[in-house]
Amino acid sequence: MALRRHARLPEGYDSSRVLATTVDAWGRGIWLICPHAELVPSSLGGPWLRPRDRHPFDAQLVVDDRGTVEEHTLHGVGLWPSRVDALPNGRFIVQGAAPAPARDAVSMAQIFGRDGRRRQSFETGRAVHFLMADRRNHVWSAYADEGVHADPLSCAGLVRWDSGGRREWEYAAPEGVEYIDTVYALNVDDGVAWASYYPSFPVLEARTNGQMRVRTSPVTAARGLAVHGRAIVMLGGNRQHDRLHLCRMTDHEVVVVEEAQLTRPGGAPLKPCMVPVGRGRHLYVRDASAKQWFALSIQPRGDGTWA
Repeated sequence: MALRRHARLPEGYDSSRVLATTVDAWGRGIWLICPHAELVPSSLGGPWLRPRDRHPFDAQLVVDDRGTVEEHTLHGVGLWPSRVDALPNGRFIVQGAAPAPARDAVSMAQIFGRDGRRRQSFETGRAVHFLMADRRNHVWSAYADEGVHADPLSCAGLVRWDSGGRREWEYAAPEGVEYIDTVYALNVDDGVAWASYYPSFPVLEARTNGQMRVRTSPVTAARGLAVHGRAIVMLGGNRQHDRLHLCRMTDHEVVVVEEAQLTRPGGAPLKPCMVPVGRGRHLYVRDASAKQWFALSIQPRGDGTWA
């Protein structure tokens, strides 16, 4: 099964460094770029890309809406960006590490208005693995074990905020279900988040109306999710980076219907370094350069099989 091309950073920005990128809840490609950035060594793994300018700095935000390109300036970005997303009413949220002399910098989110000026800032906890927003003014953050086991803001593993930075909800595992150690995959749609997490990799469904369900799943370590009704697609499960598991959900479990290999457009192999973003029934996959996004949208039939 092949991905299709979805959005690409226009060639005029090729000389700029991409600090963060995503596909937002409206299906738009978003890139936070800075022409003056450098790779800085990190004790936590690979090097980080950081602006050379002193903080705060101005960053350019490029938005590709199905071929229509807009550019915005975010004024006074006061952190080292790792993630970016869009909020309703022309606002944007940027998340990353606050500049600090301490080795373990605090993770922050900053919200920018339509005019590009900073409106709110709030702490998001440590070891943020995902930060995604929907079209109803909700922001979801999911965490890795370094934060879950060390930081009160991260310990729930999955947290929902309002678009002003107020903590609205956090996950508490039902009786008999293991707590979150690390969220491996996250899908955010309007009013609902889906997550697959270590150690037992259940599929968590958490709705903003208070409803929550946890389903057992035979698929372990999936990196991406797409969900539509009772149908769910899991990418990268069982530690095979290009494996698609096409599944249906019962009230209590996920059942694999069939499997397929996911490729790039034209059939070229999918590289292990792909980065997926799940938005409802759409799964977006970023290439290694961070400048190209691909997409997969699966339409399930009513009988639980796949078109």
